[in-house]
Amino acid sequence: MSSAISNVTLYAFVALGGACGASLRFYISQLVLNWLGKGFPFATLMVNIIGSFVMGSLYQLIENEVLDINIHRTLLGIGFLGAFTTFSTFSLDSLLLLQQGEVLKAAINILLNVSLCIGAAALGMFMVTALAK
Repeated sequence: MSSAISNVTLYAFVALGGACGASLRFYISQLVLNWLGKGFPFATLMVNIIGSFVMGSLYQLIENEVLDINIHRTLLGIGFLGAFTTFSTFSLDSLLLLQQGEVLKAAINILLNVSLCIGAAALGMFMVTALAK
């Protein structure tokens, strides 16, 4: 941790990023629910894919030393993406589908969230690397 950035400042970055991430998550979730309905947890899937893409991009930008690790990891990675992504909601959505006897929907939800989010993180890393060349 850089001595130039105080712990109080880092906590403020987490809080600011978290407030923005949670607000954007709610906004996107409402849009997706209005667009696609409640028959499948598309809203959770969408924010998880977007968050994974941003996390992959952020990681690569920090690795390439384009962004400062202390500021951007704290503000965006921990604060914003920590509040924006929804793994706990994904878990609950999947469990509820299983409890409702919707085994196929639960399996599809799990498969899509895991595969598409890993793919989105990889795509974010790849795009930053390709653009840096």
